[in-house]
Formats: sequence, structure tokens, C-alpha cells
Amino acid sequence: MLVTKPQPQGQLEFIEVYSEALANNLLGDSPVRHCPVYLPSGYHSENHYPLIIELAAFGNSGLGRIGWQGFRESMPERLDRLIAEGMPPVIVAFPHCFTSLGGNQYINSLAMGNYENFLKDDLLSVLETNFPCGGPGKRGLIGKSSGGYGALVNGMRHSTIWSAIACHSGDMGFEWVYLSELPKALMNLENYGGSYEKFLTKIQTAPKLKSEDFTTLMILAMAASYDPNPNEYCGIQLPVTLKTAELIPERWANWLQWDPLEMLPQYAINLRTMKFIFLDCGIYDQHYLHFGARRLSNLLNDYQISHIFEEFPDNHSGLDYRLDRSLPLMAQALST
Repeated sequence: MLVTKPQPQGQLEFIEVYSEALANNLLGDSPVRHCPVYLPSGYHSENHYPLIIELAAFGNSGLGRIGWQGFRESMPERLDRLIAEGMPPVIVAFPHCFTSLGGNQYINSLAMGNYENFLKDDLLSVLETNFPCGGPGKRGLIGKSSGGYGALVNGMRHSTIWSAIACHSGDMGFEWVYLSELPKALMNLENYGGSYEKFLTKIQTAPKLKSEDFTTLMILAMAASYDPNPNEYCGIQLPVTLKTAELIPERWANWLQWDPLEMLPQYAINLRTMKFIFLDCGIYDQHYLHFGARRLSNLLNDYQISHIFEEFPDNHSGLDYRLDRSLPLMAQALST
């Protein structure tokens, strides 16, 4: 029997943002970004709504987040249901932040583009100019994986702008997340003579992205995010030697300064001012992110920073159902 989904109650509008922050990136990606915007049922321009910006995971985009899904809810459908169940109505933006390296970490990078500035300046300005939403105390960031990392780090660094953050299975504990993936990337790059350019040219025209290609792409994107070098192709330099995989301490240190576990002491005072901090991770996460999440929660407790931390029996994939926990709590926090 065919199960029909209910008709959507909210509506989607699409805005276009030209971002000075993203211009002149080394990848050559366009500074013009599209952003679907969810407006709740009963939306009226005379009302004022909390604003939540969802940051997509690596390999995805805001444009992908709004799409139809078989046997599962799309994000607009989920928002419709949660609001019908009593969640305060919110406006939710889904920015298109995909890059030529498959995604980004939503931080400033001369290679990838200044996505941190894009979020807090260019995107926020257009959203709050065109819709009755946001403003001080009414802005939240939410995401999973790289998107969760972006929500957490941007909240840490700009707590006067973002008042609520939710990090689902976000990148942290870099020694566990990335070090084991670097040799895999090097082995794959050897098929291309160690050339980043040859590898990237090949996968952009390949009929299928293999798992080892995705891993390599992710590692190259992390290098271009955490430690870009303008003298290298697309700004990419790895923190290991290409032939022997020996760690280069000064380069690895540049990565570690972006690890939330290393950043937290510096930004603890900012996090104390936030209305809402949500952190979760599956206990079978393939990238061992639950260990980092536990450490981060312990650090938050050590600094007496109020937060919610939850674990659940799942891995890193297919976790949209966890938004049923974080979204209503964030919407409530931003509504007060």
C-alpha cells in the first residue's frame, strides 16, 4: 500500500547571496550562494521569528537538505510536524556551502573561502533584511558532522551573534578523527603520482565516487581548511610527508588549533553566555567521534558551562531523527 505524506504546511523561499567573504578563494568557487528558507505555517511578516541556520554535513548542501526522501521526512516536513506538535514556529535557512573539495568546515580559509564571515555577515544580513527573524538572542546554528563542527566553532568564537548551538556528531578529537585517515589518502594519491590536481580532476569527471576517493577528498578539504598554503595547488598541504606519512609537527599543530577540545579553554567565557548548547553522538560512531564528544562534555562541566549531552545506540549515518530532540529545545530557548 502506498503511504502518502501530508501536504506541507510551511513554505520555502529561495534567496541569493553575493558574498564578499567568499570572493577570490583559491578553489575558484563562486561567491554567489543560494539559500532555501523555510517559513512556518501561519507565517506573517508582522510577526518576529527565531532564526535557525542548518549547516550541512561534508558532501552535502543546504539544497540537498530540503529534498524529498523516500520513507523518511524531508527537513521541511520534519519542521512542519515538530511545529504542529508544539515547537515554537521558527524560520530555518539552509545555505548552499558546497565547495570544489566536497564541503567545508565553516571557518575562514584563504583556500576554501571565509565561510565564518559569510555566515555571520553576508548571509545573516540578507536573511534578517528580507525576513522578520533573528536579531540578538534569537539566532541559532545547528548541524551534523562537519555542520555540527561549524555550529560549535562559530558559536564558540561569536557568542554575541549566535545564542544557541547544536552539534550532532561533530568533528573533535582530531587525533582520532583524522590521523588514521591520512595514510589511506596518501595510498590513494599514489595512484595519481601524489598530485592533488590529477586526483581532483579525475574525481570531478568520474562516473562514481569510490569510498577511498571520498576519504581522500575529505582529507584534502580539511588541509585546505585548517592549514591552507597559497603556494600549493588549491591551497592544499598535508600535515604528513607524502612518501613516508611522517607527521610534520608544525603543520599538525595548525590543525590542532582548530580542534574544539583545544579551543574550548580560550572560548569558555563565550560559551557561558549562550542560551542553549546541545551535544550528542552515537556510541558506535565510525569515526570515533563519541570519544571526543565525551571529552568535550567533561570540559564543559569542568568550566561550569551549562549544556545538554546525549549518547544514543547508533553510528554516524542517517541521524536526522536526532533533530527531533535538538530542534524543539533550541526553538524554545530562542523564543524566550
